[in-house]
Amino acid sequence: MKYLSPLVMFFLLYACQGTDSTNQTASALKPSVFSTDPFTAPHPEKKPKELVSNFGDKRTDEYYWLNERENPDVVVYLEAENRYTDSVLAPVARLREQLYQEMKARIREDDSSVPYFKNGYWYLVRFETGKEYPVFARKKGSIEAPEEVLVDVNALAAGKEYCQFGGFQVSPDNKMLAYSVDYTGRNLFRVYFRDLSTGSDLPESFDIAGSFFWANDNKTLLYDTKDKVTLRNDKIWRHVLGTPHDRDVLMYHETDETQYAYLDKSKSDQYFFINSAYTQTVEVHYLNADNPAGTFTKVRPRESGFYYNFEHWNDRFIIRTNWNAPNFRIMEAPVSDPRFENWKDLIAHRDDILIDGFTVFKDYLVTAEHKGGLSQIHVIKWADKTDHYIATGEPTYYCFLENNPEFDTETLRYAFTSPKTPTTIIDYNMQARTGEVKKVAPVLGGFSPDNYETAFIWVTVRDGVKVPVSLVYKKGLQKDGSAPCYLTGYGSYGSSYDPYFNRDQLSLLDRGFVVGIAHIRGGMEMGYKWYEDGKMLKKKNTFNDFVDCSEYLVKEKYTSSDRLFIEGRSAGGLLMGAVTNMRPDLYKGVIAGVPFMDVITTMSDPTIPLTTGEYTEWGNPAVKEEYEYMKSYSPYDNLKKGEYPNMLVLTSFADSQVQYFEPAKYVAKLRDLKTDRNVLLFKTSMAGSHGGASGRFRRLEEKAMEYSWMMGLLGMDGTELRK
Repeated sequence: MKYLSPLVMFFLLYACQGTDSTNQTASALKPSVFSTDPFTAPHPEKKPKELVSNFGDKRTDEYYWLNERENPDVVVYLEAENRYTDSVLAPVARLREQLYQEMKARIREDDSSVPYFKNGYWYLVRFETGKEYPVFARKKGSIEAPEEVLVDVNALAAGKEYCQFGGFQVSPDNKMLAYSVDYTGRNLFRVYFRDLSTGSDLPESFDIAGSFFWANDNKTLLYDTKDKVTLRNDKIWRHVLGTPHDRDVLMYHETDETQYAYLDKSKSDQYFFINSAYTQTVEVHYLNADNPAGTFTKVRPRESGFYYNFEHWNDRFIIRTNWNAPNFRIMEAPVSDPRFENWKDLIAHRDDILIDGFTVFKDYLVTAEHKGGLSQIHVIKWADKTDHYIATGEPTYYCFLENNPEFDTETLRYAFTSPKTPTTIIDYNMQARTGEVKKVAPVLGGFSPDNYETAFIWVTVRDGVKVPVSLVYKKGLQKDGSAPCYLTGYGSYGSSYDPYFNRDQLSLLDRGFVVGIAHIRGGMEMGYKWYEDGKMLKKKNTFNDFVDCSEYLVKEKYTSSDRLFIEGRSAGGLLMGAVTNMRPDLYKGVIAGVPFMDVITTMSDPTIPLTTGEYTEWGNPAVKEEYEYMKSYSPYDNLKKGEYPNMLVLTSFADSQVQYFEPAKYVAKLRDLKTDRNVLLFKTSMAGSHGGASGRFRRLEEKAMEYSWMMGLLGMDGTELRK
């Protein structure tokens, strides 16, 4: 699992959902293909295409042509859907604006991060009043020193419909800056160079995949690139400042279409690492950063299902691996000879504890873990292996390692949050075992955590397994079924959906909503087996778990089926499509964001980004058993004539992770088959990415749309939404 820089994570907290930016008019519509009436649901022309599997199984896809990104009719149809959505939502326009303003009012517009120290400078990221994007800066020697702006993303975004800042790296001598930006929404970044002594950018820049690091000579940059068709990270290059880009040296090429090449650098800045990886198969290569013109050394040849990653500590490499350890173990090997036969245990495997990651200090090793569905932080002293866990104190919560670039320190920086506790940054003295709160994320507007309650409950699902659910609601909740509920889930890729504070959801909680997260199989909240039991030929456990958790909330009168809304994005959107097909009667409304709806067709096309690397997650359609299993739950393939709940489906035209045409086809086919009068809306951001549009305020516009849609369906705040 890849961890982002905390500065980048700080920015990503403000990533927003999509907005429209097109100029097409209704007169451009073809009346024979689309409705021109904004109050009538549009419908694309049927152009049936027969799809045949390797085994002769035939499927007819009436809307396959919607994958023609360059076809003007496709864009016209998407815009017609956007107009229809806007017209249906017109009755809640005032509520939508009210929600936007109250969510915006909770933001401290001149906010800033807690500075961290690295290589003689304090680094911070801040926002300015009224501006969408962050400013990255540093101060030399002292936090009281004058500020030096490294990158003002507002300036980069000027005149752009979309701007995603990819991150930055400062050279070891603190004189040069490399930073990356994506203006496309498809995670296609370009790296730029800035002379920090003058503040001026160098003339050279070039396309990269996303990762880049300086060598210790202060002039060489290692970076990755993507395959232009599949967008798979497949090459690592070496660039020397001042030399033509076409002379860059290819250092590594990953030719296995199921693997991705990820570039990283050790905390010590002494070693580069290439992790050729996907899910649980990893092969590590390393190179001393003092010798960027050298050759990477392979540690251990890849083996299916064998995972390991390296970090550097003094004369040793510290290794996290799943070798005979499904929940991972920590091992060590000498830098002088890190061959597999020299690996030795530091922390043994434990059946009840998952090791998510770790960081190293001069005197301490710190691991991030999960136990019993919740996260925890484990501190171990190198000298005598004495250890302890940092206390938490709430029923459901999330704690995680923050930015810790310093090596020779007794201070660990971590963050704590819960559904009712804003993210709190804590500097923890590992020797004294005491913590100092450095910052609590501000929430304006009179917020108090004492007004809310949280719960961590266990639901026994149909096969006898107990699934945890995190809940938050306003104090005084009456469990009589009258409360509306907003339940979310994910359950894929082994990604744990941890319970964190979301200030936007205060707009739901203060109106009586119960907000929940179902920690279903397919994540790793309960360990690696939790992931294995929710993937491949066990994927339906993910969907069954979510349905059973939903039924439990209704049975226990936290809510009722006519007031229960569910939401999921990406693979969580697949979850939404699957459970809607399984139990359309159980939900009042479904929000499916950038949803993976057309599993078989996508996984059968190796040219689509992310496909080949995900055979171990979903299955390979070339294998009959896996094909038939995917087909049995694929939301698009399992739509049938009948009644469906209200649905709001969201996508981005530029999305490189789940292509826009999956939800577009799903909605078109569902319109053919649904027999109810419930609301089905489809909204496409024409200037966004998989994460939506960029900018911290623009993000709130779509969130206000989602919330007002739910409230309108319930007739809340004096509104009523109808088809």
